Order: sequence, then structure tokens, then C-alpha cells
Amino acid sequence: MQSSDSNLASPLTVLNGVGPALAIKLERLNLNRVEDLLFLLPLRYEDRTQLVRIGALQAGNRCLITGEVLLAETVYRGRRNLLVRMSDGSGQITLRFFHFSRQQQAQFQPGVRLTCFGEARKGATGLEMIHPEYRVLRENQDAAINDTLTAIYPATEGVQQGRLRNLTDQALRLMQQHPPEELLPQPVRDRLGLPELVDAILYLHRPPADADVTSMLAGTHPCQQRLAFEELLAHYMSLRSLRALAQTEDARPLANGITEVDSFIKSLPFVLTGAQRRVVDEILSDLSQAHPMMRLIQGDVGSGKTVVAAIACLKAVACGVQAAIMAPTELLAEQHWRSFGDWFRPLGIEPAWLSGSQRAAARREALASIADGSASVVVGTHALFQEGVEFQDLALVVIDEQHRFGVHQRVALREKGVGEGSYPHQLVMTATPIPRTLAMAAYADLDTSIIDELPPGREPVSTIAVPETRREEIVARVREACQSGQQAYWVCPLIEESDVLDYEAATASYEMLTEALPELRVGLVHGRMRPAEKERGMQAFKDGTIQLLVATTVIEVGVDVGNASLMIIENAERMGLSQLHQLRGRVGRGTTQSHCVLLYKPPLGQLARSRLAVLRDTNDGFLVAQRDLELRGPGELLGTRQTGLPDYRIANLVRDAELMPGVQLAAESIIRDTPRVGAAIVRRWLGDAGRYGKV
Repeated sequence: MQSSDSNLASPLTVLNGVGPALAIKLERLNLNRVEDLLFLLPLRYEDRTQLVRIGALQAGNRCLITGEVLLAETVYRGRRNLLVRMSDGSGQITLRFFHFSRQQQAQFQPGVRLTCFGEARKGATGLEMIHPEYRVLRENQDAAINDTLTAIYPATEGVQQGRLRNLTDQALRLMQQHPPEELLPQPVRDRLGLPELVDAILYLHRPPADADVTSMLAGTHPCQQRLAFEELLAHYMSLRSLRALAQTEDARPLANGITEVDSFIKSLPFVLTGAQRRVVDEILSDLSQAHPMMRLIQGDVGSGKTVVAAIACLKAVACGVQAAIMAPTELLAEQHWRSFGDWFRPLGIEPAWLSGSQRAAARREALASIADGSASVVVGTHALFQEGVEFQDLALVVIDEQHRFGVHQRVALREKGVGEGSYPHQLVMTATPIPRTLAMAAYADLDTSIIDELPPGREPVSTIAVPETRREEIVARVREACQSGQQAYWVCPLIEESDVLDYEAATASYEMLTEALPELRVGLVHGRMRPAEKERGMQAFKDGTIQLLVATTVIEVGVDVGNASLMIIENAERMGLSQLHQLRGRVGRGTTQSHCVLLYKPPLGQLARSRLAVLRDTNDGFLVAQRDLELRGPGELLGTRQTGLPDYRIANLVRDAELMPGVQLAAESIIRDTPRVGAAIVRRWLGDAGRYGKV
């Protein structure tokens, strides 16, 4: 974070006790400047505002006590222990230390008075405190009792809580001497009942003894909401400014090619749904503008996003420029390459293929065709944006399963199309339906289109949850389906057996099913196979020469086999809802009624039971995603930590979702009426990272 106030923006080394070595340790907690300490909120609080009599202590309580040392001795019970017996007249307690120095041991002379804070536990000779925080009292010195609750901060190696509290105290004093500017407009604070910034920060670091700790631990206290609101506002306005910037940037207007697009749509062996047509119209309108399209397509599994992307690419080709399609895995990228080839070859367009596993000669040939423009459509993995890949005239970038790419990867591909002051159009797609509040926070720089209609004739997939004790029944069901001419998937989380994770491994399941079903042709596909080997297995399944495919979650996205009507998922209780929904989407792509069986290991916990119930009850991807968001959080819902989602210090997109409509309203008025304030809010929370969303 940055601040207009030089004192708070100073490096931490201006604080007493912070030298170069400690500064390096603090950097692990993202603490670089004084004000960073203000926004490092406590994880929890301890009550050291009152002394508890030792005689009244109960096991499990964390309390502040004081008393006199009766004796101290070193004992050897497997390891060296320092035992200090202490009394306050109402009772006795033992302090136990495993790590101690000779100097420390010498402090505990009989008659010395101490104050200690720790958790009382049952020990061999009564109550104990193990490694309590303690202070030796001078003669006639009273035990220090805090006026406020004691903050417990996120820890890092080599930085004790006492040190963090001392540094935070110094930062709070500086803040009170040089208060940061109150940037959140008074009407916004009044409408939401939020306190001022300085008051909120002071309260959260040093809450009074009667503070509502329950709401603070839940993150719902008005003081936390005050900070979360401003942080969400900063991220939202940053994205909105990127969107506004895109409106000022130049792009090649792709206005021609309407005839080619119309004839292509008519030549398809299926009719586009109303939702697909609506989204196509939105994309074609964007492409005809003189500034870059920045559009997100959301569509549930099987809704037909790929053909919509193909229509956008055809429009680019008809206008004489290049289009690039990037997918996160070779399997998915290859499928797009084959689909685009089947659609475009009759039009005289041969898509180029670029991946990291290509042989040198094929790669050289692909690079040459990309550079001279003879490859008008290029499909590939992250290899597309690597050094040495030069496009002649890249004007459209399509990114599939965009959340699987980090921000820098998406920016790198975008930069391949920057030339003479113009920027490429961008179309990003996801099969992970994103709840509205999350989309509002994460993709405010993009226009959003939703394909909310499945192709005609598709039946919803029937889903049941079955304990693994009924495995034989499921194997019999697979035999029946395959012998009737259908195909089936059997998905396992791991490739090999693991002692650590009690999962069914794909290799073990493959051997079991091959033995149990000798009359069926069983195949195996997993992520450690060479791409060519994996492709052969997938192609054999697609061609029907394999009836039952045993696979890891490598088949989660992109594989399209219309004849597959049965999906078995092992250890379903250990997978996330959205991943299970993606896997389920591999079946139900034909006109036959399809089924998904969620095999689980009993007994089921409450969380796993509710997760599987969601899948049993609905095929609606948005409902599934909303529940997954509530259960797991946005980072996991959208893939991995490299999603490009910003790291929030205080805000939580699940917990604080209800703030987003207010954030949107506040942002509009601030951007319109006080743009200087908007820039300052973004600077405070994002610093120079305000351009993170430029993708």
C-alpha cells in the first residue's frame, strides 16, 4: 500500500528495533512500510484485562495469572524439562518449559513473583501451563493488566508476537500523530453505518475489553467491514479504470466478413441456440468497434462456447488478420485445434498448432507460418506467448478456461498483438459459472456474456451418490451400459497408490476393471502420460474402440464424446463441487439419458454430505458454483492461486459479497464526482499493482 502521508509510507526501519535482518523477516508477511502494519489485522484476541485466581482456573482456559515461585527443577522424562511450581495462595500450578537456557532457569528463584499468560492444561500433578508468556516482577511491582484485548497476529519464523505488538503500537502512535486522509465519502459511510478509517484501525488492533469478539472473529464487525469495503472499492475501481482505458485504446475494427459468418453458421450440422446467437451478436458488435473488445463468455459445460469462439475467429480471418486461441492443457488445446480444423478446412483455412511438446521441425514450420501470416488461425497452449513466437498481424486473442492462466501469461499473449498503437480484441471463456457478486469483483474490466441454454435434445444428467461398498453393483451397471452400445468414464483422483491419501488410484482401478470386465475394451489416460500416448487413448475412446475409459481428472475439461452416457467418480466426497460438476459435464452430450455415479467412502461428514446433495439435486452450474463459493472460497472455485484474482488483505469475496452492490454504487459516484479520491483509494490499497487486471 502507498500513502500520501510520508510518515506512514516510510520503510519499517524507521521504527525502533527494526534492523535489516528483522526487515527481511517482516517482508515474508508483506510488511514493507509502516502503514502495512496498520492493515495486518489480528487473527484472534486474548483477554489479559483481568487476573484469574489460580484456584479458579479450569483446563482449556487461556488466562492471565500472577503468583510466587515455590520451586524450580530440571527433570528428564524422555527429554529435558524445566518445571516451575507457582502459587498465589488460592492454588498451585506448574509451568513447564522444554526449551530453556541456563540464564532463564536462574530467573525462577523461590520467592520471585511472576505474571504468566497461557492455556491451563491437565498435567501429571494438577494443572500446567506449557511455555507460557511470562514476566518477572520487581519488588513491590504490581502485575500489569492490559486496558484492551491482546491481538494475536499472523506469525512468521523469527518474529514473536510481542515484537509484532510492539511494532504495531509504534505504527498506531504514528497514525494518530499523522492521521491518513479519510477517503471514503461521508454519505457512503453514513448509508452503510461505517466508522472512520482511523477509528476502525485503532479498534481492531486494540479492542476494548467488552468488544464483540465473536463478530470480529467472523469478520463481520463494522470496523472490519469498513476496511473490507474500501479494499473492495480499490480493486473494483482499478478494474473499471482498465476498462475505461481500453475504451481509449485503438484496435482494428473488424467490420467485414458478415457474409462469411452467415454462410458458416448455415453450414453447421446443428442449429445455434438462442443464447449462442445472442452472444455471437454481442461479440460481432464488439469486434466492429475501433477499441479493443474485452468480453468474458460464461457457459455451463456443453453449452457450445467453442463454436461461438470459432465464429469470432472466422470474422477476424475474413478481415485479413490473425486470431490466436490459447487453452491451458494440451488435451483441450488439441481438441480445439481438431474442431476448428473440421469447421474451417472446407473454407480453405488450416489452423496452425503450437505446443511445448512439438518436435523441432514441426515447431519451426508453425513459427514460420505464424510469422508470415499464412497461418491465420493459431491454436495452442502457453507456448503461444513464449519468446520467439512472432505474429504478423494478431488482432483477436481467445483464451479458454481463462482462470487457469496467471495474469502475466495473459498479458504476454496480448502483447504479441500490440503494434503501431493498436491492441488486439480479447475474448475469454470459462465453463466455471461465476456467481454474480464474484464476477462483479473479479471481472469488472470485462463485458460479460452468458450462454445459459443447452443445445436442444440434451437431457439433464441423472446423479446419484453411492457408497463404495456397492462397487460390484456399479461395475455391473458399467457392463450393461457398454454392452448396450454406450461408453463410460471411470474417474480417479490419483495416478498411483498413495500411503498418505487413501484415494483409489487410476492404475489400480484400471487393473481391477480390466480383470472384472474382460469382455470390454478398457483404456487408461492420466496426466503423466506423454501427450502423444494420451492423445491416442482419448482418440480411441472418441472413435469407440475403447468402451470404458479409466482416467484422472485430466479429462475435466474439453473432452467431447457424445456416445459416453455413464460417469463414475471415485472418492467424490474429497473433490470440490465445481470440479465434480465439470466432470459430470463430460457425459450428457448426446441424446441418450446419461448418469453420473458419485462413489464415496463412508461415513460421510456433514460438509461432504451437503456437497454431494447439491450435485444430486441440481444440474444448474450457477447454483453449483454459488454453493462451491460458500464452501471453499473464490480462489479454489476459479482454479488455483494463479487465477489472476487479487490477494485481498482484509476483504473476503464470500463473506463480503453483500458489500459489492454498495461498492459498485460508491465507485460510480466517486469516479464521476471525485476522481482524485478514487485514484488515492486505489493507490492506498494496490500501490503500483493497480494495473494487475490488464489482461
